Amino acid sequence: MTIESASQKLVAEFSSRRTLRTGSLITTVFGDSIAPRGGTVWLGSLITAMAAFGVSERLVRTSVFRLVQDDWLQATQIGRRSYYSLTDEGRGRFEQATNKIYGQPATGWDHNWCLVLLAGLDAESRDAVKKELGWLGFGILSGNVLAHPAPDHADLETALGRLGLAGDVPILSAQTMRNTEAMRELAQTAWNLEDIDVRYASFVKRFRPLIAAYGKHTAVKPQTAFLVRTLLIQEYRKVLLRDPQLPAELLPAGWHGTAAYQLCRNLYLAVYREADDYLSATMETADGPLPPPSGAFMKRFGGLDR
Repeated sequence: MTIESASQKLVAEFSSRRTLRTGSLITTVFGDSIAPRGGTVWLGSLITAMAAFGVSERLVRTSVFRLVQDDWLQATQIGRRSYYSLTDEGRGRFEQATNKIYGQPATGWDHNWCLVLLAGLDAESRDAVKKELGWLGFGILSGNVLAHPAPDHADLETALGRLGLAGDVPILSAQTMRNTEAMRELAQTAWNLEDIDVRYASFVKRFRPLIAAYGKHTAVKPQTAFLVRTLLIQEYRKVLLRDPQLPAELLPAGWHGTAAYQLCRNLYLAVYREADDYLSATMETADGPLPPPSGAFMKRFGGLDR
């Protein structure tokens, strides 16, 4: 199987899904491709790019409108053309997700825990904090206690500040006294690791043929590279943002998250240049083609220029 045929099979499988979430795919295109290259794109360019996934112009326009309504995107009209960029809210969320998606897995753990106490909040605020901190990987130890062994404290403060609760939520530090099987069982219950592991295994099974095909046929067309890179991050993101990224000591044996990261990194490194060639040729801004990728882009997955 060539990488062209493998990618066509992948796109066909994606397009045939009953619940084709175009808004989610557009979000991935913005986060992976447009945000690191200036952050703004002409709607017509986006329509052209999305057509390669089997997404109609009508569906693109509807999905973009919803993303504007949800405060992810904002529009600028120049003549008869509409240009879309991330809102401040959308940019903040993308930066938070970017650190998790493209960052290297944490190594080592000092056996400390961060505990967030919700007892002093009303029911609506408690639910809001649980949802927001759930995106940061916090698990629910009890109705009023959230926990994570190695959170990003800056992201935690930002999330609570976004909810207007930065000064209302006690945050404590605790330490594991015994690293026993009971701790692994607690992690399994608090984060539903079995479900996440199954999703990682499915991701690996879906994308392994692509990396194998690339190894045999290194020449890849720019549009194919863009399709592969986008669907790779789309599917990896869906699993990774559920993953609390716990230390190895708390994970079950045979954890598929490690293999998923290695596969995602290797395939991304294999196709990102040709995908950027496609973006340069296809995507337009009010000033012409997209600007070159930022320096931060080149640091993804531990460094793309290695």
